Amino acid sequence: MLARASRLAGAAASRWFSTVYTAAPAEAEEMFNEAWMKVVPNFDPPKIPLSFIQPSPPIPTSIPSKLTLNFHLPYSSHLSNKQVDMVIVPAITGQMGVFPGHAATMTELKPGILSLQEGNEITKYFVCGGFAFIHPNSVADIITVEAVPLDIIDPNMVQKGLAEFSQKLNSATTDYEKIEAQIGVDVHNALQSALKG
Repeated sequence: MLARASRLAGAAASRWFSTVYTAAPAEAEEMFNEAWMKVVPNFDPPKIPLSFIQPSPPIPTSIPSKLTLNFHLPYSSHLSNKQVDMVIVPAITGQMGVFPGHAATMTELKPGILSLQEGNEITKYFVCGGFAFIHPNSVADIITVEAVPLDIIDPNMVQKGLAEFSQKLNSATTDYEKIEAQIGVDVHNALQSALKG
């Protein structure tokens, strides 16, 4: 009797919890919408994640001559579909050069210099951190909280900020104050290194 019950339960569980689904995403969304309207007819069905995902552009068969760069900040899209020769990002593991045809990679950025090269022209930004997503179709998406052109940073203000945050770090009493001051020291040290270098 127990063996029969466990077989029935096992068969039912494999049927109920099966991950095999053969319907196409559009059919799945349609099925969900129909089921939703039966249960909650007065509300529009919610969007499912697949409705927000756009198809990826095809991977080129040959390596393009330029890298397509998208450089995003929370308040604006600084560069969109910009064609560049190379980007050097301050990855958490060290400086990383990205050329057209680069392998797909995702990396965290640390405070440092982001360099964009177009021909003989190099544009440098100081970024305070973020993420870089390099796609196999020679597209790079760089997302950061803040980016400042390196040529507008005042070295005297950096020295003053470093001294101020160092003093705060030495006099901090709570963990929050220590962490806040340490972040300030790290960012200003990175700024100072970027200006020297």
